[in-house]
Amino acid sequence: MLAAERRDFLLARLHADGKLVAKEIAAELGVAEDSIRRDLREMAAAGLCQRVYGGALPVSPATADYATRATVATSSKERVAAAAAALIRPGATVLLDGGTTALAVTAALPRDLVATIVTHSPTVAAALVGHPAVDVYVLGGRLFKHSAVTCGAAAAEAARSVSADLFLLGVTGVHHEAGLTTGDADEAAMKRTLAGRAADTYVLASIEKIGAASPFLVLAPNEVAGIITDAPRDHPALAGLPVIPA
Repeated sequence: MLAAERRDFLLARLHADGKLVAKEIAAELGVAEDSIRRDLREMAAAGLCQRVYGGALPVSPATADYATRATVATSSKERVAAAAAALIRPGATVLLDGGTTALAVTAALPRDLVATIVTHSPTVAAALVGHPAVDVYVLGGRLFKHSAVTCGAAAAEAARSVSADLFLLGVTGVHHEAGLTTGDADEAAMKRTLAGRAADTYVLASIEKIGAASPFLVLAPNEVAGIITDAPRDHPALAGLPVIPA
């Protein structure tokens, strides 16, 4: 099998199985494991997969630019947002992440909700203007335009003064082995800081994020209270995870 044919085979298997295990593929094809690993490196460099320990996972569609992500899995995001909004009790203090699913949460909140919402997303903050009984605090810092959120030292320092009841966390990948991941190291660090300031963290996981992975780990699945998703409960990537059906 030529190298190009092998890569076509790997892409087809990744699409069918949702993952590639280098050792197993090498044995199946009768080639050296190093050859498969080289193929995976080249595929990852071309944006065709996300390398993980021992193999590869699909690249998350949630790594696209903000405008594109706003058109992806909109119905799934609305279902996840409705389930997340139901977790917010009157009088609660909530840390709300940025991104398109977090923006959907603002639309799902009751108009008469009395709560305090702290966010590092100017977009999310602006969407809360129409909720008269919600106090909104915006964490300042460098604007990371890909997700329309603030990151960096100033934003992290501001976050450390907050104590919240819950944090609604957005990620780009959810996998029981690869963990909860995102595409930028600074954004991942900011998300970890926010998670550390809340009593409970829940993941906003619309369908396109399940089984996918991005380069930077945010948290391990056992570090969150629940993963809010409308993906099937028996999805292989959710095995053993604390799923909250949306």
